[in-house]
Amino acid sequence: MSESSLSVTRVGDLANPTRFIAFVGRVLPVLAGVTALLFAVGLVMSFLAPEDYQQGATIRIMFVHVPAAWLSMMCYTVMTASAIGTLVWRHPLADVSARAAAPIGAIFTVLALLTGSLWGKPMWGTWWVWDARLTSVFVLLLMYLGLIALNRAMDDPSKSARVSAILILVGFINIPIIKFSVDWWNTLHQPASVVRLDGPTIHASMLYPLLVMALAFTVLFFTLHMAAMRNEILRRRVAALRRQAARGR
Repeated sequence: MSESSLSVTRVGDLANPTRFIAFVGRVLPVLAGVTALLFAVGLVMSFLAPEDYQQGATIRIMFVHVPAAWLSMMCYTVMTASAIGTLVWRHPLADVSARAAAPIGAIFTVLALLTGSLWGKPMWGTWWVWDARLTSVFVLLLMYLGLIALNRAMDDPSKSARVSAILILVGFINIPIIKFSVDWWNTLHQPASVVRLDGPTIHASMLYPLLVMALAFTVLFFTLHMAAMRNEILRRRVAALRRQAARGR
């Protein structure tokens, strides 16, 4: 068997929940270590970055706010891919992935909203304004909370998986709205300054710490996501054993 075939086989083996749990047990300590290292480097670089000539030291909120905002959208994108896996391929771990990601995405969204308010108060003179970007991110938080409530309201995962997947796919329309709201409407938020066709407009002294922090948040997400998926699989096994025990009485 060729090396490529072995790789495909190993990736396919992860569809087995038992093998996935074993894989997480091996990978999770490494991911946790990489996450801690990236945050240590990113935080040092963030504190050493120069103050902005207009915003002063408050610019450092950006190194937490922007990655949290990115991850709030990326997390929902992961959930959307998982929803497709549930509806189209009926992958055994797709619904597990979506359920595990929802609380993590909600936390990132809350962090983005809180740090945005802390940043906005000295810059805009107000904690909150109902512009397109803030409103669409708030809608994203409500979507996360709604999906979490739905998942907890139904005890049988197989019954709620399809409904949850459909709602996730419908809600994905909000992600491009968040991304392009500053281009489509007149908002207090500035246009994109990092991911641009003509290159970043942010100075390198601030860009590099921001990228390191974004990478740290990304690795943190995958670390938390894999741990949450493992916990969800174990929770379902315990629930199944309890149902079997109840039927056997």
